[in-house]
Amino acid sequence: MAYFSNKKEVFSPLRIIYAILSIGFLGFIVWAHHIFTVGLDIDTRAYFTAATIVIAIPTGIKVFSWMSTFSNSRKYYDSPILWSLGFLFLFTIGGLTGIVLSNSSLDIILHDSYYVVAHFHYVLSIGAVFAIIAGINFWFPLLFGIQINEKLLKRQFFSIFLGVNLTFFPQHFLGLNGIPRRYSEYSDFFFNFNIIRSIGSLISSIAIIKFLFLIWESFSCNRIIIYIDFQNSINEFLNNIIPLDHTFDQTRIILK
Repeated sequence: MAYFSNKKEVFSPLRIIYAILSIGFLGFIVWAHHIFTVGLDIDTRAYFTAATIVIAIPTGIKVFSWMSTFSNSRKYYDSPILWSLGFLFLFTIGGLTGIVLSNSSLDIILHDSYYVVAHFHYVLSIGAVFAIIAGINFWFPLLFGIQINEKLLKRQFFSIFLGVNLTFFPQHFLGLNGIPRRYSEYSDFFFNFNIIRSIGSLISSIAIIKFLFLIWESFSCNRIIIYIDFQNSINEFLNNIIPLDHTFDQTRIILK
């Protein structure tokens, strides 16, 4: 976010560090929100509901810090920042549905439904994967000294972004209507939702295959990077592409 916003660091890095530490700590004391339906007593359910909702505070701090980093800046819309913004959007949606499920009373109703499936896929399978692919796109030129086709990478991003949303967003409505997960039978009333999900799944699968093809194509064409004309404070991109041996034997001094 900082690199493609042409800034030296993210907005309020100390705040983000404390937010990450807080989430890491709170994550150890909210485990029972996965087992609200096993017959916990009222006081235990109340505690784990409150503790789970509290995680939304440091998570919100991180999201707004990333958004502040990207605002009021000279932006470069290369493929890594598109994946990062996609992650931010999907992770926020997953976090909002997580607040709904953190309420033990609602969680008992929505337990084992498609709403839960949509929630954790927006957070994990979509959000985390988007961040991983953003990292791959960002570091690939530095690691291998070659460039993936940028125009095709952007098309691949938009195709998978469309595919995953078509796949998982309708599941919120299916879950709210009481459709359980792992069931192949459903009422004809929900036929359109299931057709949309199937189309989205097919688009996502094709997009992932296309991403693997683009990686193969970059090695095949050997599109060598000679120089990155982009001024920023990230040390690695101030060195040679690929870094020479002994590059990191001593610390580079940056004069501000």
